[in-house]
Order: sequence, then C-alpha cells, then structure tokens
Amino acid sequence: MLNRDLMRLAWGAVVAHRLRSSLTVLGIVIGIASVILLTSLGEGTRRYILAEFTQFGTNLIAVNPGKITTSGVPGAVGAVIHKLTLQDVQALTRVPGVREIVPLAMGTARVQHGERGRSVFVYGVTSEVPQVWKFRVRQGRFLPPGDPGRAAPLAVLGPKLKREIFGAQNALGENLRIGGRRFKVIGVMAPKGQFLGFDIDDSIYIPVASAQSLFNRDELDEIDLLFSSLPVERVVEGVRQALVARHDGVEDFTITTQTEMLDVLDRVLRIVSVAVGGIGAISLIVGAVGILTMMWISVGERTSEIGLAKALGAGQPQILMLFLFEATLLSVAGGAIGVSAGLGIAALLGAILPGLPLHTPVLFVVAALAVSLLVGLASGVLPARRAAGLDPVEALHAE
Repeated sequence: MLNRDLMRLAWGAVVAHRLRSSLTVLGIVIGIASVILLTSLGEGTRRYILAEFTQFGTNLIAVNPGKITTSGVPGAVGAVIHKLTLQDVQALTRVPGVREIVPLAMGTARVQHGERGRSVFVYGVTSEVPQVWKFRVRQGRFLPPGDPGRAAPLAVLGPKLKREIFGAQNALGENLRIGGRRFKVIGVMAPKGQFLGFDIDDSIYIPVASAQSLFNRDELDEIDLLFSSLPVERVVEGVRQALVARHDGVEDFTITTQTEMLDVLDRVLRIVSVAVGGIGAISLIVGAVGILTMMWISVGERTSEIGLAKALGAGQPQILMLFLFEATLLSVAGGAIGVSAGLGIAALLGAILPGLPLHTPVLFVVAALAVSLLVGLASGVLPARRAAGLDPVEALHAE
C-alpha cells in the first residue's frame, strides 16, 4: 500500500466523523491561537518598551545620587553622603570621551499665563538638551549656552503645554509665571510623545540654576552624559574616578549606561514573552489529549477494519502510518486554523485598540505550525501502536 493510499484512507476516516474530528481540531485551534496571540502581545510589548528607551539614543550615561550597598550586618545599608552638584558637572566635562552633559533638577510647579494655568513637570536643564536627549525645537530656540550656575528667567515650552496655555496665540516673547516667578518664553519644542506613560510634551524647560532656586535646593536629581565612540567601559570608569575624587573617595552615586539598561530590559522582556507563550501552550495539552482520546476510540471502533487490512497483507508499519497520518491531519488542520485565528484576533485588537503593542514574528508562526505537527505525532503514537499490534484473527473475530 502506497503512502498516497494511506493518506487517502486517513482523510476518508477524518471526513467520515466530521463532528468528532471538528471537536478534536477545536482543542488545537484554541491552543495555537492562544500561543500566537499571547506571544504577539509579549513580543509587541518588548519592542515597544525598547523603542521607548532608544528614542533618546544609546550613547547615554546617567548618574544618580546615592548608592545602596549591603555590609556584613543584615539590614545595614549605605546612605547618600554627598549630593550631586554643578561642581560635579564641571569635573565631568574633563573626562575623556564625554561630549555633552545635561545637569537635571526637576519638580512640579504651576505654570500660568493670564487666566490659564496648570501644574506640570518643570525641568531645570542646560543648552545641551537637544543634542543629548535628541529633542528638537519647533519654534524659537532652546536655552542659550552659558554658565549653568547663573539663573535666567527664560523658558521653553512643551507643545502640549503651549496649546493649553496659549492656544493658537504665538507664545514667543510672551511672559508667564512658574511657581509665582516671571519667565519669558523663548521657544517651543517639537512633539516627542510619551515615555512609559509620561507625557513629555506637557512640560516646561528652564535653566538648571533657576530650577534650583525655584525649588529651594542646591543638588541635582541626575546628570546625563553623551559620550563619543570610546568604549563605554572606559568612559564609565573615568566618570567614576572623577566623582569618587570629588566625594572624598566614596562611591555614593549610581552610574547607569543606556546599553546596560537596554540589555537587561531585553533579557527580562524576552523571558516574559516566553513565559506568556508557555501559558498559552497549556491549551495545546488539552488539544493533544483530545487527539489521543479520539484516536484511541477510533482504533476500538475500527478493529474489524484493521483485522481485514492485515488479512489482506497490510503490515504493522502501514497500519501504524495510517493512524499517524490521521493524527497529523487533525493537528496540522488545527494548527493552520489556529494561526489564522490568532493573527485575525491580533489584527482585530490592533484595529480596535491602536495603542496596544502587538507584533507577530514569522518565526512564531512557523514554530506554532511545527508544534502542532509534533503534538499530532506525539498524541497519535500510542493509538497507532495499539492498532498496529492487533492480531488479525482476533480483530476479525471481534466483529
């Protein structure tokens, strides 16, 4: 008996029991569709978060005050000894590989012009922000270069804040109040969008010294550095040595590189994607049990048929292949329908919720089809071996 004849017989057996075959296929469909949908969500989330971080570039180093360290005594932790200051910024400008530096002092304050006002994030920065953070100015100009220790009543608006405060009116040259203090608008930023839920466009930028005065403090919340083509390890070590020398030999600060952060995020999100896909794969177990049950019942119902086939010369390998073909047809059909259903649901969700991060790599689709095939083969082995091992005389006698 040729393989094509076995395939034709397997197909006939599947079609002859349409309802039972459909219910069996349904388990595989649900499993594969779940895997496609959940892995698409996990992969889409991973790509979305990585894109959020890379929009500021990858040659960035952030220095934050404080470094928690544990000692031999349980619960003993180090505390912040020195604050980050503008003098630290001056020292970091001499580190090899550092191109631009942005000291950051931030807080929230009410911004008001005439009768309109609202509380927003106020970023105290310097003129290097467009280069370091990859921001663009849409109108006017950004803060002028100069001594970061000198306060100036100048402000640059985020585009959303400009619309809320000034509407269609030209904001350049207008005066407004930030926390009760008067500032002059010299620029409006181009739209940047959101970063992990924070609306960057709904903010205002003023000189760092003005922000320190406004919030009545002399320390910085962060120092961001843009470095050149030197190896990041060399730049980080230079930054560490410069700050340790200024902080009396104590490393009471934390240095984070953009590459380091992206690598950690990528690893974590990939694990999450695999875990989410694994949850969906549990449905495949149900589908496999369904195929196993149906094939086992099928062997019992077709005992005489098997006996007749063996009496006419069909060997054990042919009987084995016949039932494996049936299981494979069911699982592959379920896999194909499941992939189509998963992609269709993902497309529908994307149309209904445009902000939902969904991405289905071709590799996931191929893997889903391969898994469905393996599930069919694995769940069909036991029934196929049972059928192949039947004695033809006993099988015919059972009829």
